[in-house]
Amino acid sequence: MQRRTFMAAATGLLGLSAFCWPGAPVPGTVERGEAIAPGRRLYRGADLAFGTTVTIQLVHDDEDRARAAIRDAFAQAHAIDRLMTVHREDSQVQLLNRHGRLDSPHPHLLAVLREALRLSVLTRGAFDITVQPLWQATLGGIDRAAAHKLVGWRDVLAGEPEVRLRRAGMAITLNGIAQGYATDMALAALQGHGISDALVDIGEFRGSGERASARPWQVGIADPRSSCLLHAVRLDGRSLAISGDYETAFSGDLSRHHIVDPVSGDSPLELACVGVAAPAAMLADGLSTALMVMGSERGMALASVWRGVDALFVRKDGSEVWTKGFPLV
Repeated sequence: MQRRTFMAAATGLLGLSAFCWPGAPVPGTVERGEAIAPGRRLYRGADLAFGTTVTIQLVHDDEDRARAAIRDAFAQAHAIDRLMTVHREDSQVQLLNRHGRLDSPHPHLLAVLREALRLSVLTRGAFDITVQPLWQATLGGIDRAAAHKLVGWRDVLAGEPEVRLRRAGMAITLNGIAQGYATDMALAALQGHGISDALVDIGEFRGSGERASARPWQVGIADPRSSCLLHAVRLDGRSLAISGDYETAFSGDLSRHHIVDPVSGDSPLELACVGVAAPAAMLADGLSTALMVMGSERGMALASVWRGVDALFVRKDGSEVWTKGFPLV
C-alpha cells in the first residue's frame, strides 16, 4: 500500500512534513524526546509499514513501558499490513483476489470488510473496494471498460466461514480503509500498556489525551498544490484523514489519479483534497475517499448529518468549504 496523506505532524512546529521532523527517529527505533512535565517525557518511534514511514509519539513517565508500547503498536500495524496489502502474494487480500474466495478470514480482515461494505451502503456506492480491476487496467494499459464491468460492492460476501467474490475476475483493494484500521489498532495497543497521551500516524492520524497540559495534539494540513501549510487542525479526541488527487497521479493535470468513481470508472474532477475528522481512523479513512468521489455539495450534506463527523473540502480551483465542527485551530 502506497497511500500517504499530505499532512504534517505537529511536534512543536506546525507545517513540517511528517516524514522529516527535526531529529525524527530512524525507522525501527524509539527515541527519548524532551521533558514535557516533571517526570514525564516525550517518546518518538518510527517504522516502515504500508509502503511508507509510520510514526508514534507518546508522553509517559516510564521509559521501559513507553518503548514496549511503541513496539507493540508497530507490531499491530505490520500484522494488518501483511494481511491486507495487495503487494504480497500471500496476503489474505491477494489470496481472495486470486481465488475469488477465502476460507476462515482473519478477524482483522473481516472487521475491515464489514466496515467497507457498511460505508458502501451509507455513501450509496461512492466507497467501493472492488475498484481494484480499474487500478490494474490503468497501470497495465489494458481495457478499462472491461475492468469497469467487474466493479460492484454488492458482489462481495463477507462472513466468518468465508469471504467470496461472486464474479470471476473481481478483485478488491483495502487501500482506502486499512491504514485507518491499523491506526485504530495501534492506538488500542498503546492504551493496553496504560498510555493515555499519544499520537499515531499511519497515513491517518489519531490522537489520545494531550501532548502537554492543556495542549492537545495538533497536525497541519498542507496545501495540495504547494508545500505551504493550509490549516492547523486540533485533534479533539477524533481522528483525521486526508485524501487527495496528488497522492498517486496518472496525468500531469491531476485529472486522473488513484481515486476512482465506481459509477463512472473515472477519477472525480471537482476536488483536490478532502479532510475528515471522525471518532475512528478507519471511518475517517474510508469517508475521505468516499467524499472525494461525492464532491463538496453531496459530501457536505452527508458529513453535516453524520454524528461525530466533520469534513473540509478543497476544490481544484483553491476554494474551500467545511462543516461547522471541523476542528481548525
